[in-house]
Amino acid sequence: MTPSILAQDPTLADFGRDPWWLVLGKIVFAFAFGLLATLLGVWFERRVVGYMQVRPGPNQVGPFGLLQTLADGLKMAFKEDILPKAADKVVYFFAPTISVICAVTALSVVPFGPMVSIFGHHTPLQVTDVPVAVLLLLACSSMGVYGIVLGGWASGSTYPLLGGLRSSAQMISYEVAMGLSIVAVFMTAGTMSTSGIVAAQGDGTQLTIWGQPIPAPGWYAILLLPSFVIFFIATVGETNRAPFDLPEAESELVAGFMTEYSSLKFALFMLSEYVAMVTMSAVTTTLFLGGWRAPWPITIWEGANSGWWPMLWFFGKVIALVFVFVWLRGTLPRLRYDQFMRLGWKVLLPINLVWILVLSGLRSIEDWDTRGKVIAVGIPAGILLIATIFWPSRKPKPTPTTQEQVDNRPHGSFPLPPMDLQVPPSPRITRVVAEREPANIVAGSDSREV
Repeated sequence: MTPSILAQDPTLADFGRDPWWLVLGKIVFAFAFGLLATLLGVWFERRVVGYMQVRPGPNQVGPFGLLQTLADGLKMAFKEDILPKAADKVVYFFAPTISVICAVTALSVVPFGPMVSIFGHHTPLQVTDVPVAVLLLLACSSMGVYGIVLGGWASGSTYPLLGGLRSSAQMISYEVAMGLSIVAVFMTAGTMSTSGIVAAQGDGTQLTIWGQPIPAPGWYAILLLPSFVIFFIATVGETNRAPFDLPEAESELVAGFMTEYSSLKFALFMLSEYVAMVTMSAVTTTLFLGGWRAPWPITIWEGANSGWWPMLWFFGKVIALVFVFVWLRGTLPRLRYDQFMRLGWKVLLPINLVWILVLSGLRSIEDWDTRGKVIAVGIPAGILLIATIFWPSRKPKPTPTTQEQVDNRPHGSFPLPPMDLQVPPSPRITRVVAEREPANIVAGSDSREV
């Protein structure tokens, strides 16, 4: 394989011209990327969480424990497959495959790199692209929840059904916020093609701050900071990752929609979760982090965005976002269901609507440096959004003292033990002793010595 010398952004006209073996090779590469990223993602998560919790994590099977995930996968594949008696057998069997197929299909329109030369064929490092590729990504993320809902319903049990219903409500709540955050990307890039959005982010600009020209990147994570923050929060909610892992909350629903699954079907559900996490990280990279384009200051090198090097930058950005997913799981507690819904409907959605109106107003003003003004407005708006989300909603009440808790307890409640931890004599024992020896019990004296 000979890489091309000059960087070239692929266009829609560059797709559909490859020979069948090259198309098949791209499909196999995308599938292998999703599968390998899942195996390494599980190992990566266990190692990072172990480091955060001051423990080693997997380190025995293979170098640095790299083969531990493969061993766990083989173990799950050969475990006994238990079929619940009340399950709908057909739906119960196909539900895990729906989630996996939808998660892998989204990788077909994700650009991994620019135009390269493979065995003499000039082709983009992307399976395919269509004018509405981002809508295909939204459709795949929306269809993936069908596997979870159908799996919970077909199990014939209460806990999986509740987990499936939670997942459907979760998808509806955060799909709206995710779609609105992508609207800002459409307005700025002027296209719904993933390759076109990556190409639009390659155009930098010069900002004048305090009289000094400063190069500003074209990444939409900076230009559209509020949309980026909302989109990433929505991806965490849609992939059922902590702190939004309510569909599989073990403290309430045993294991949620996966409670009645075992063996290879359970492994498929687990695979779909990690493939979705990697896929949404790749989509976030494509829409907001410049895709395969090198970050500054690597862009000083002229060949940074040509040949096969852009794949390295793309994978580096995806790994960084996966680390954020793992970081959230290792640090934040699970939200209550009402807190989760309030965040989606009362915080993210109104802020997203206001931001789109502001962005539309900025773009409608003529003779204005739109990119510079969007940066000037978007960065403070993004910081304000982050502060709004993480700012405490109410002032914490002072913790009452122990005596105040005792005084404020309702009348007739369960009695508290004495504060000096001295257990009083049992009334029953005192009554029995009084009945047996009434003459020997004299208050304040020891009459047994008489």
